[in-house]
Formats: sequence, C-alpha cells, structure tokens
Amino acid sequence: MATLYLIRHGQASFGAENYDKLSELGCRQAHVAGEYFRDYGIQFDAVYSGDLSRQRETARLAIASQPQEVPHHIDARFNEIKNDEQLKYLLPEVVKRDPKIQALVENNLKASKDYQKLIEAVFNYWVTPACDDARIQSWADFSGGARQALRDVMQEQGSGKTIGIFTSGGTVATLVAQILGLSGEQTYQLYEPIFNCSVTQLFYNGSKVSLSYYNDRSFLQVLGKQLDENLISYR
Repeated sequence: MATLYLIRHGQASFGAENYDKLSELGCRQAHVAGEYFRDYGIQFDAVYSGDLSRQRETARLAIASQPQEVPHHIDARFNEIKNDEQLKYLLPEVVKRDPKIQALVENNLKASKDYQKLIEAVFNYWVTPACDDARIQSWADFSGGARQALRDVMQEQGSGKTIGIFTSGGTVATLVAQILGLSGEQTYQLYEPIFNCSVTQLFYNGSKVSLSYYNDRSFLQVLGKQLDENLISYR
C-alpha cells in the first residue's frame, strides 16, 4: 500500500496582471503546509507538479521543510483546466443558452463570485457531448491525460511510497471524480469548494486507487489559529 497526496496550490493572484503566481497569502499557505507535513511525519519520496508557476512554487515552498531532499518532477498533465481559453471560445455559446450568464456578462463581472459562475456554466457545457470545439482541449483529452498521469506516477513510484502531487482545483476534482466513478457532468460539484492548499489523500496498490479523504484544510485552520493568522481561502 502506498499513499498519494493531491495538494492544491496556494492562493494565486486573482485580479493581478499575472494570475499565475502565488499571492503573499498563497506563499504563506505553502510554507505552513510544508511545516505541517514535516511536523506530522509525512515524508515524501517524490513530488510532482504541473508546469504552472503557482503549482511549481507551492511544491518548492512546501518541500523546503522536508528533512531530506525530495525529487520534484514536472508533468504538464497535472496543469489546471484552461478556464481562460474556455471562456474565450465557449462563453458565446453558453450565453446563448443561459440568460442568467448573459446578464452577468453584461454587468461586467463585478465580483470574483460572478467570474466563478461563468466558470461553472462553461465547465458544465464543456463536459457535455454538445461541446465540440476544435480550438480548445476537449474534456476527453484533459480528463484522459490526468487519469494517465496519475497511473504513470503510481507505476513509476511503485508500492510503499509517499508521493505528493501539487496541482490545481479542477485537476483534483477530475481525478477524484474518476476514482469515485462519477461522470463529467458530476465533476463540477467537487471543483468549486476546493480550498487553496487543501490536501486530498489517496491510497494505491498496483493499479487500484481509493480515496481516503478529500479537500482537507483543517491543518490550516488549526495552525492559523495558533499563529493568529487567517490562512483559509477559496480563490
């Protein structure tokens, strides 16, 4: 039996010119996550991340607290869903289908929660058979790539290992939905509530993988209270 942790990156820089970097809070979340892993005896044999800056930096900051050097492998199949690309190409079709989304767009997205509603509507269209746009990565390609990436990690690392994968909310949700046997249409309900730097634990043995716990941020709550810091964020 081996253990695999899926860790969402720390808070990114929403609203900044470059979203793909950790905010000050995101850096702090990654540091605290690393201290949590160290203090509770979670020693990684290897870690993986996508090639996005926020994923790589979260991994780097977290494994800095490990008692030994940890190999860090980059695999772009663990990148996040390309939300901006989907909004660009799919939103016009979603607006035609949903007057509520059209109203949000016309009101110029006054809050981050409005942006999240667009992400939800576009995602739920993207995973359906009705979506067939050659300009973007398909749901089948994205979900299939994430599934194969996880299998490859399990095969490469073998039994008895402790592995960390630093990735993003959509990728975590996709992998967990696959493990639970859920469809694409059921995946978004796992996507939206994922906290920054939350931890999902999987067990695997050979090609069999099972979910132990999902989207745990209790260590950030406990350590945040001890440090008198608010370490919890969604976006």
